[in-house]
Amino acid sequence: GEVLKNLNKFYKRKEIQRLGAENGLDARLFHQAFISFRKYIMESSSVSADLHIILNDICCGFVLLGHVDDLFPFFLRHAKQIFPMLDCMDDLRKISDLRLPPNWYPDARAIQRKIIFHAGPTNSGKTYHAIQRFLSAKSGIYCGPLKLLAHEIFQKSNDANVPCDLVTGEERVFANEDSRHAPHVACTIEMCSTNTPYEVAVIDEIQMIRDPARGWAWTRALLGLCAEEIHVCGEPAAIDLVTELMYTTGEEVEVRNYERLTPLTVLDYALESLDNLRPGDCIVCFSKNDIYSVSRQIEARGLECAVIYGSLPPGTKLEQAKKFNDPDDPCKILVATDAIGMGLNLCIRRIIFNSIVKPTVNEKGEKEIDSITTSQALQIAGRAGRFGSSFKQGEVTTMHRDDLAQLKEILSEAVPPVQAAGLHPTPEQIEMFAYHLPDATLSNLIDIFVSLSQVDGMYFVCNIDDFKFLADMIQHIPLNLRSRYVFCTAPLNRKEPFVCTTLLKFARQFSRNEPLTFDWLCRHTKWPLAAPKNIKELVHLEAVHDVFDLYLWLSYRFMDMFPDAVLVRDIQKKLDDIIQIGVCNITKLIRASQSAAAPGTAEAVSEDFPLSRTQRDARVVSDRHGAASTEALSIAVEAAGLRRAKNLRPSRLGGRQEDLKSYGRGSLANRLLREGLLTQEMLRQLESEWQDQHRNGRYGFGSKRDDQHSSKASGKKRK
Repeated sequence: GEVLKNLNKFYKRKEIQRLGAENGLDARLFHQAFISFRKYIMESSSVSADLHIILNDICCGFVLLGHVDDLFPFFLRHAKQIFPMLDCMDDLRKISDLRLPPNWYPDARAIQRKIIFHAGPTNSGKTYHAIQRFLSAKSGIYCGPLKLLAHEIFQKSNDANVPCDLVTGEERVFANEDSRHAPHVACTIEMCSTNTPYEVAVIDEIQMIRDPARGWAWTRALLGLCAEEIHVCGEPAAIDLVTELMYTTGEEVEVRNYERLTPLTVLDYALESLDNLRPGDCIVCFSKNDIYSVSRQIEARGLECAVIYGSLPPGTKLEQAKKFNDPDDPCKILVATDAIGMGLNLCIRRIIFNSIVKPTVNEKGEKEIDSITTSQALQIAGRAGRFGSSFKQGEVTTMHRDDLAQLKEILSEAVPPVQAAGLHPTPEQIEMFAYHLPDATLSNLIDIFVSLSQVDGMYFVCNIDDFKFLADMIQHIPLNLRSRYVFCTAPLNRKEPFVCTTLLKFARQFSRNEPLTFDWLCRHTKWPLAAPKNIKELVHLEAVHDVFDLYLWLSYRFMDMFPDAVLVRDIQKKLDDIIQIGVCNITKLIRASQSAAAPGTAEAVSEDFPLSRTQRDARVVSDRHGAASTEALSIAVEAAGLRRAKNLRPSRLGGRQEDLKSYGRGSLANRLLREGLLTQEMLRQLESEWQDQHRNGRYGFGSKRDDQHSSKASGKKRK
């Protein structure tokens, strides 16, 4: 007991904490080192003799012989054993010093660049003017956030008889038949070269420099491109930051402001019912669940709709956009996620927000639901009434009346200024860390790098959770550090198990020095694949498309080990066609999925299966065949979703909460069970949640008076 008491006294001494900080132990490391040191002393049977003597002198109260501060050398020795980087802290701090990013690009600093900022909202012509300068230059590079945008500029440039190459993570297309590099190139921003000189460079969507995951790519392009003129396009909110960054490089920024070319009106009324849809309408949802649900309801009204969401292949998105834009096609309605915010030219008359709340993942990796930001709302709403389309002005509204005031408030707010630019550790920096810490895992190296990194107020270190996830996943596979780093930067969605498993298999085969052939990939993906019969199969096909993308991405980094890129690209195009068939028949797939989910079983289609917001009036709309439409499902399942929205301010949910008791009983529940839209397990869960709330006196789904009225009414009915 005396030993423990003195150890805790040692821990609390300010002088000891200061000494720890001087030796590289910040508060977190100091605490972890002390816990380990205390455990070592209290549980070890073989404490070193010199430490044993010191402890004895302290505990026996020999003031002249021992003081708790005398434990520090032993504590520091122990800390260095569990944190090896303490021995080379000065070197590591120098390596992870990120305070002067402009100095990383000596080629760009060797020339005096002219920076022109084209600032304006969506549909203001800002990018058009930058591209005109790009086309007139002797050489140029376009850097965009999406493959679709890079492909559009590639196409536009070659159509204008300006030879232009295309470079994305998964694709290289040369304008010249002999594969000579053309003087112009359109690329995704991560792929831009900071060594090649150009006359003009265009950096699109510059506000994404603040993106928590990808912002580093915009920072790298802005600071590092070797071009006489740098044209940046984006929101005015980024002007101040870009000007400050360029001040540190000694370069001035010329700002050109643009106004929207066509008027955009926020309507004073909500859509309220899909019966009020008109040609040129686009319903924007923030999940696949709502995409499935809304498209099913539209089809039930005898209307055709195009569907666009993020995980669709680029070819399928373009085909759906073409179908919607074609004046001779009967498809006049578009149902889409915020994937339409950039990268697609669409003839939309009216944007209708199905919801103004969007699921997000916070810094801790937890799911949250919050209102869309002003920037997001403007980007999406601005797609209506595109200049040069058949609609000379755009309109925007909401599906539900009680969302409209909130949307108007969001759209009227100023977009907050972009505060900081993203940074990311380079492979060279991580290799230098590994030299000093040879036994550390890649995930630990990244953690140590971020914890030691120093940035000034204009920068932040980007989120490296996806990188660490992949690093931990392939840690047991023997790879050299550079190869391991490349695998961990592969662009994939870690929520897709099939794609993650495939990366693991790629890495394992790679480590054995066995080339990943076309035949191997076909066996793994079970190619050839048939057209999807339900939503689950469509989702799997999308994952297979991502696997092909992953193979192509790796093939440009390890050509010898991924040798069959040409063959894989061919089957990927065929797969794109198969997915297009599935999306064109998406409502049939939804119906097949619903009928396959038998009543009484817990299996729906997946977490992503139709789940829409509650309709205000909670009515059930029957389709032509007399069956309840998917709106009915939204009533039952949304109640469960409300608990996930508990972080929302009450005003955001007010007016559309329903009494859950009515969901759990009566003909509506029976009908949903019969149709396979609701399972017994879901019904039990909903009823249990309502009862818990009722017992606790919380009327989260309606007022107390409404509940009592409902109880009386149901009592009369039973009598």
